Amino acid sequence: MINIRNRFIHLTFGRQNKSTYWRFAMGMGGAMNRCGRCMKVSLICINVITFLGGVIGLAVGLWIWISRSFSSTLMSNNMFIASVVVVVAMGAALMVLSILGCCGAAKEVKCMLLTYYILVFIIFVVMLIGGILQFVFREKVMTTLDRELYASIPYYGVRHEYTKSWDDTQTYLQCCGVKGYKDWNDNVPESCCREVYPGKRMDCKASPNPTTMYVEGCLTKVTDFLREDAVYVGTVAVIIALIMILALILSCGLFVKIE
Repeated sequence: MINIRNRFIHLTFGRQNKSTYWRFAMGMGGAMNRCGRCMKVSLICINVITFLGGVIGLAVGLWIWISRSFSSTLMSNNMFIASVVVVVAMGAALMVLSILGCCGAAKEVKCMLLTYYILVFIIFVVMLIGGILQFVFREKVMTTLDRELYASIPYYGVRHEYTKSWDDTQTYLQCCGVKGYKDWNDNVPESCCREVYPGKRMDCKASPNPTTMYVEGCLTKVTDFLREDAVYVGTVAVIIALIMILALILSCGLFVKIE
């Protein structure tokens, strides 16, 4: 009877020691105090918010990149598109990373939390740079945009990408030329003519006037358009970066609290 009891006690302590060994090997902590549990719950909540922020960043970036970048061919400066790509890529990475953070906090795995902290810091820096680039682009867009638009006019009808970009820009923004239809001289594109209905335009070349064609230049409209987009993407990037600061603080605190 005593031998059976001793074997039972030995097996019980053996399992506990084995469990402790694996928890130590995997960097998993034991019981925490109330402050640690509060950090744990807060980190999980922050990662849920971060995941949603990543979804918003990805959606806004893709929206601008796919549906609103029709005038990008007319600009030799690729800062705008590059910054949008950064926000899109980091938004997707943030969604995956927030799942890692939730698992690391819920399971109290120190190695996961350390990996999470390092990756969050890297993405934080990249997102912040992407947001700053957007605001820099917003302020500097006027300095070179007019020259770039004028430089692209000779390529209309010669290179397909420039022809399509000018047609899309003039149709969508309802404008013509850089500062007016006279920028096209005698080669006014059909996209400068007002649409009666989709696919049918007025004949504006014979009698160019405000009732038959778009007389306002595209420079002002493209500038306002790009500045608006820059505000959207830049604001999302900076807000997500600020949320990530809190995630960094909580992950570091939870890492220390895990025994």
